[in-house]
Amino acid sequence: MFRNLRLVYITTKDREEARKIGEELVKRKFVACVNIIDGMESIYRWDGEIVAESECILIAKTTHSNVSRLTKKVKELHSYDVPCIISINLAEQEGNEDYLNWLITSVQPPLPPGADLK
Repeated sequence: MFRNLRLVYITTKDREEARKIGEELVKRKFVACVNIIDGMESIYRWDGEIVAESECILIAKTTHSNVSRLTKKVKELHSYDVPCIISINLAEQEGNEDYLNWLITSVQPPLPPGADLK
């Protein structure tokens, strides 16, 4: 069965921000579930400087049709100028069939064409 599921990888400055964003995404049914993984170290270049910081990972489980809404909301809530929000297609979607069906029924249905992203 074709489901068009996504894992969305998001980094945040800390656990508190990840929790705030995650709770809002679940409340709005943009995602079925989020996982928070604390204690990640990131090394990156920003404004010409090499930066090393502790961050938190937020993994959101959703459908393709919710990725735009999710992205817009994360950008509104996030403290970073350019937050990492990467949608990963779950091509095969193998696994616990009951869980995959729960995921589908736990998120907002697709928007009709031309509808506003709220």
